[in-house]
Amino acid sequence: MEGGAHSVRAACYTLRMSKQEIGSGFARVFGAQAALPKAHVVSVECDITRGLHAFTVVGLPDKAVEEAKDRVASAIKNCDFESPKRSNKKIVVSLAPAELKKEGAAFDLPFALSFLLASEQLVFEAEGKLFAGELTLDGTLRPIKGTLLIALAARDGGFTELYIPNENADEAALVSGITVYPASTLAEVIAHLTSESEFRLTAHITDPVAEVVEELGISLDDIRGQESAKRGLEIAAAGRHNIALFGPPGTGKTMLARTAAGLLPDLSEEEMLEVTAIHSLAGAIGNALRRPPFRSPHHTSSYASLIGGGAIPQPGEVTLAHRGVLFLDEFPEFHRDVVNALREPLEDARVSVARARGSATFPANFMLIAALNPCPCDKYGTRDCRCMPNAIDRYRRKISGPVADRIDMWVHVGEMPPETLAVKLKRDTGQTALVRERIKSARALQRARFAGLTDVRTNADMGPKEIESLANLTQKAEDALVAAAKQMKLSARGYHRTVKLARTIADLASSETIEPNHMLEALQYRQREL
Repeated sequence: MEGGAHSVRAACYTLRMSKQEIGSGFARVFGAQAALPKAHVVSVECDITRGLHAFTVVGLPDKAVEEAKDRVASAIKNCDFESPKRSNKKIVVSLAPAELKKEGAAFDLPFALSFLLASEQLVFEAEGKLFAGELTLDGTLRPIKGTLLIALAARDGGFTELYIPNENADEAALVSGITVYPASTLAEVIAHLTSESEFRLTAHITDPVAEVVEELGISLDDIRGQESAKRGLEIAAAGRHNIALFGPPGTGKTMLARTAAGLLPDLSEEEMLEVTAIHSLAGAIGNALRRPPFRSPHHTSSYASLIGGGAIPQPGEVTLAHRGVLFLDEFPEFHRDVVNALREPLEDARVSVARARGSATFPANFMLIAALNPCPCDKYGTRDCRCMPNAIDRYRRKISGPVADRIDMWVHVGEMPPETLAVKLKRDTGQTALVRERIKSARALQRARFAGLTDVRTNADMGPKEIESLANLTQKAEDALVAAAKQMKLSARGYHRTVKLARTIADLASSETIEPNHMLEALQYRQREL
């Protein structure tokens, strides 16, 4: 390893000796700005002219991009090239398009290479190559955020080669159709690009469809009793329906919720790239996420952390839970504004954030699991409850009607008799595997039903048109729904959500049509007894 580093430095020194002085010229290389839903290719242009020394970066750079001047200057010097700060020239680096805000340190590498090209200290063909990486003062490449988004933008932009830090290699190589070259230093990139050098980087390859490694955690086999709640979770997971678990404390609501992510099927290749890109932009650098994400923010979480926000809009927990589960424990304890802000993502599967310095629309197609107690002291309905009626009313009103109407299932989790909790009582095993198999079969039926529809993947995604043409209700089932809707005073939204829930129950029973018994089971979950 030390010999390789020495040869790279020797090659760079030889190149430097052949270019004693900084010339005047123009050069263009390409980088990218990571953003949701997709990254933007950025042209990094450097122009050097005679005159008093000046070093300027233009193109709406943030503080991190502006500070790149010092990082790049030191990195170039420590790679045995002439630093831009030692020249008596006017240096302008432009990041185009100019109206796009440039953030982060991913422009350090293309910044350095564009200067070396413009100053005629380096010669290589920049066409078809995209560069991204942060530089330390000694020229080492540090990992960056949003590598997968950058790789997708590079491929879609017609680039054939991508140069990134070593730590981002597995993530970027998930994208097919582009050659990924990971490097540890600026000197390695320079040596690879220069024809005079014998050093060459090795292309990195990752298998995006590698076998999923199961993670051990809480499963349905670990939970005694609560068969009705388990049935509710199975239905919710099969159709990606929102579910609320309510009941006294200590009955297993949280444990039940934590089993949900393990019941969901593995992500498809398209979903894997989509979810991994989101988490990469949030700073989770690593391998592909092949399992649905599970997010469980604390009830003291702020509006911005849950929904997204900041001076420059960033994704929140609802986006990080995309294609997975968002678990909100102690649901009424969340601030009322935070709870009400869930209306848009629960209805539209996306969230729009507008701030003075920019606006963004983030994906937020998640399955909500809410756990809540019946009153502030958790002892509602017993002699021990000391809550005043107005306190109970205020507690329940934190969950507004519109939010409650967007929750498809309300499942009571009651107290367990002590004999079912006996340590030596034989535990049921294999229940999780059976439930997962039924959910997998139900999802397969939904994929076949919605083939050709881009925005509809599960029953929960159906709109009025899909319900009318694909739900396949029998006349008796619809008559039962109409009668119940009048008695229960269901809204139009509640009516349609009940049909979607009944469709999932029918799928679990491998029934092509929604029968009255499927509809009656769906209706019982719509009854909010809290």
